[in-house]
Amino acid sequence: MAVLLTGGAGFIGTHTAVELLAAGHDIVVADNLYNAKPEALRRVRELSGKDFPFYRCDIRDREGLRRVFAENDIAAAVHFAGLKSPPESVSKPLDYFDNNVSGTVALCEVMAEAGCRRMVFSSSATVYGMKNPMPLREDMPTGEVVNPYGRTKFMIEGILRDLCAADPEWAAVSLRYFTLAGAHASGRIGEDARGTPVNLMPRLVQAAVGKTPALTVTGTDYDTPDGTGIRDYIHVVDLARGHLAAVEYALAHTGAEAVNLGVGRGYSVRELIKTFEEVNGVPVPTVNQPRRPGDVAVSYSDPSKAARLFGWKAEKTLADMCRDSWRWQSMNPSGYPED
Repeated sequence: MAVLLTGGAGFIGTHTAVELLAAGHDIVVADNLYNAKPEALRRVRELSGKDFPFYRCDIRDREGLRRVFAENDIAAAVHFAGLKSPPESVSKPLDYFDNNVSGTVALCEVMAEAGCRRMVFSSSATVYGMKNPMPLREDMPTGEVVNPYGRTKFMIEGILRDLCAADPEWAAVSLRYFTLAGAHASGRIGEDARGTPVNLMPRLVQAAVGKTPALTVTGTDYDTPDGTGIRDYIHVVDLARGHLAAVEYALAHTGAEAVNLGVGRGYSVRELIKTFEEVNGVPVPTVNQPRRPGDVAVSYSDPSKAARLFGWKAEKTLADMCRDSWRWQSMNPSGYPED
């Protein structure tokens, strides 16, 4: 039996594919390639030494999804597919609700038809909003989100909870990510962002490699030790291993769970820049700008539930994230080549 990865050609999807294959799972990838390239999957095959089926399929395409399930014995789905830019979601809210929410409903319907009722969902710490104290725990209030992207994640978590309550055969684990960084240690797969990246690390490495003139530091007057925002940075390989652990948990349990994936402490923007420069010996030009609307001063996780529920803990350091991000960017300055 296989694990389906929707959006499996993307940044987190490719790293999770490598970890699932290394652990002995078969996989199937479905991706519409809106924000990904086939070369990424070729490199997953290269790194893993294993082959797997790929379907160019949008999650809103029920007939396409039915074909995926009809042609493969799928035990669980890891659901990455979705639009993911908070700023873009503000200008294109209907696109985000259609793709992310309607697409998830379509996926769940086809999964149920096929008798597959195990899902790991790619959620986000954005569901916590801006009013909770630190560290963020899964039992805290959610829903006071600041953009349509975060609202889609909140809504989908609710859909999955309701689905599990209505049908006790379902299992759904919603993984709330914190701030993503790093790349595979080989430098063969990493984040190949379309347009201007949202996360700090890809913007930092683009400035370091000269792809952009400078890293914009948005906000230097926060109530933090150095005035810059503090975030919980997590290495993408640790995140991928968290998905592996969540899949294995979902295969053995039922019901809905929300679980943080973070390191459990925060680093400031200045700390990240300093670590990057020290680890890689590369200067990062910066320019200061005012805070962005909706940004909080400090955000970091309590990741103890992940350890308790399925034995996962982040292992990689901030230095690992900086080293691996730079290796990916310097080896692939233009990202993956076009086919």
